[in-house]
Parts: sequence; structure tokens; C-alpha cells
Amino acid sequence: MDYHSDRFQDHSLLIYQKGKLVGLMPMHRDGDEVYSHNGLSYGGLLLQRKIKFKEILSMFSSVLKFLNQNGFQKLHLKLIPKIYQLYPSDEIDYLLFLSKAQMYRAGLLCTIDMRNPIKIQSNRIEGVKKAQKARLVIKEEAFFKDFWEQILIPNLSQRHDAKPVHSLEEIELLAKRFPDHIRQFNVYDGETLVAGATIFENHHLAHVQYISANTQRQQLGSLDYLFHNLITDRYKDKQYFDFGVSDENKGLQINEGLLYWKETFGGRGVIQQSYTIDTKNHSLLDAVFV
Repeated sequence: MDYHSDRFQDHSLLIYQKGKLVGLMPMHRDGDEVYSHNGLSYGGLLLQRKIKFKEILSMFSSVLKFLNQNGFQKLHLKLIPKIYQLYPSDEIDYLLFLSKAQMYRAGLLCTIDMRNPIKIQSNRIEGVKKAQKARLVIKEEAFFKDFWEQILIPNLSQRHDAKPVHSLEEIELLAKRFPDHIRQFNVYDGETLVAGATIFENHHLAHVQYISANTQRQQLGSLDYLFHNLITDRYKDKQYFDFGVSDENKGLQINEGLLYWKETFGGRGVIQQSYTIDTKNHSLLDAVFV
């Protein structure tokens, strides 16, 4: 996370049991409140797979108590979406209920279960045929500059008056540090770059971090072609293919056209929730067992 350390005042916690590291929580502070972590796509309490509920209860209670004793009134906790978990792990959800946490944000991911995929709609296949007729070419490339400068930055600026979350320098740094986890796929019409996607992947999931195309995307079918290839070929052996969120206005509204486009590939909703917990409520976790 150090690449954007200038934007956040880090307050990450390491949790030990008898001198052994058993959990961690990436966080940053803002006044008398702490957040897990606004610079990350997902966060929360990260645990070893052998940890059982009694230990998780103790860890979560200890975190709340530690924060409360150090003057922090509220913890804003962004949960890990279920599809990113390697094992069933809803213990934190239960502890949020016990500690009277309040949900303040929900994001709707659009995800394909690759083990049980829904058939891609015919309108996407029409786009694939357009691209094939135009002889578009898909390339996986080790550099990001052309996509960032020719496609992504201009599109975000013109359509949303926004910038990519990652600058070109930041995505290049991250890709250098994690070469097996960050991929760039570009689509070419002859020598001209017309579309692309940046994929973050782990061993069981591929997540779409950026999607963008030039103004001819509908006429050329460039994005239909690219994602048909990624879903049916490049990432067909993954457990999940995650398009990410389509929400705006802090999760209160959905970009209808964008979500529909993702759904036509077979994507369906997976929620990511964020909660606020009063740290003084650690006392509510003192008498859970009977």
C-alpha cells in the first residue's frame, strides 16, 4: 500500500497471539475514526485459515477495545466480498450483528461463476462477429502507457470528468511488483489501439480493474470481442470472473447501461458491504458463549 501512503495516514494493525502473528487489519485514520482501508478495493480483518470462531471473537473484540482505549470512536469496516474468500468465513458478519454495527454502504459487484456460467447473450455475440469481420486483434502486453494515455484517461475525462484511481506511474509500479497478478489486454484495429482492459487476478479469480474503448466500440464490437475471449478462453479455468461494481453516488445509484452490459455476459450480483461500529461496543462481545 505504500505507493499511495501520501494520501492516507496509516493505522494498520497486526494481531498476535502468544507472540505469533494470527491476523491483520489494513487501516488508516481520519481524526478520531479509523477506516479499513479506503485505498484498497477490499479489506477487513484478514485471518489465517486455521483460526476458529472463539479466536476470531477474541481478536475482533481486542481490536475494538484497543481502538477505543486509544481515542478512536468509530471503526468503518469494509468487508471482503464472499467471492474473494478462500474459505467460508462469515464470523465477522455475525460479530457485526452482536456489536450493533450499522451498514453505511453497499456496492454491487457483477460476477460470473465460471463453474456454472450463464449463456452469453446473442447481442454480445453479434459484437464478437463484428470484431472478427473487422479483423481486430487481441494482445496481452507488458506495458500500460498506450492504454492509459490513448484510451483510459481521455475517456474518463470526457465522459465522467474523472481520472483513473491509479496513475500510469502507480499501475506500472504495481505491475512490476506483482507481475503475475496484474495483466493488460489491448485490442487493435490494424496498428490502432481501440480498446483494452486491466485485470487483477489471483489463483481463483480474475477482477476487471479498468475497461475502456474508443468511440467506435459499438461499430467494431471491440469490448464484446475482448471480454468474450477473456471469459471463454483466457480465464475459463478461474472460479470467478468479477467485473467489479457499477454503482455511483457512494453506492446509492447504479449505472444501468454498464451493469446491463456486464449482465449480458452472464454476470450476476454479489454485494460488498461496509459497516460502522462504535468501538465502545466491544463490551457487547464479552458474554457471547453460554
